[in-house]
Amino acid sequence: MEDVLAAVGPRLRSIRQQRKCTLAALSETTGISVSTLSRLESGRRKPSLELLLPIAHAHQVPLDELVGAPPVGDPRVRMKPVERGGATVVPLTRQPGGLQAFKMVIGTTRSTPELRTHDGYEWLYVLSGALRLVLAEHDIVLKVGEAAEFDTRLPHWFGSTGEAPVEVLSLFGPQGERMHVRAQPRTT
Repeated sequence: MEDVLAAVGPRLRSIRQQRKCTLAALSETTGISVSTLSRLESGRRKPSLELLLPIAHAHQVPLDELVGAPPVGDPRVRMKPVERGGATVVPLTRQPGGLQAFKMVIGTTRSTPELRTHDGYEWLYVLSGALRLVLAEHDIVLKVGEAAEFDTRLPHWFGSTGEAPVEVLSLFGPQGERMHVRAQPRTT
């Protein structure tokens, strides 16, 4: 911890000098006295959030850069695809329960829709191809860029139209959580 704190001062000086900013100009912007800024940079004053936040804001850098925080781990989600009934399903979320995200690629095998019901709420967005959605008495085709959302307690089935594979993004809430989409419908 002491090493991390000791490195803050030189880092502050380096960032200020890279921006060709004087201590007086930084003092004017942050409201921190020139003497306090000088002591921070020389290591004679310990950095605190009260001092670092206005400096980070003045330099327009994240606080992590000022304190030399370690880099964040790799944020990529690496999930294994699962083959299910002619579809490749890639889970995009890691935590069990709650909202789940999936990318699905559904092949062209034509099958007779077998409507199912279960608890939950589903949101589908077509990335490529065309998706046939049978929902209760509705039988519709969704094209690229179109979305549908529905209560999964209604009898439903979805798959490829049979002409080409369809790629879909699916968000599913097992407890009936609804998605909130703020987009305007396409005018026809």
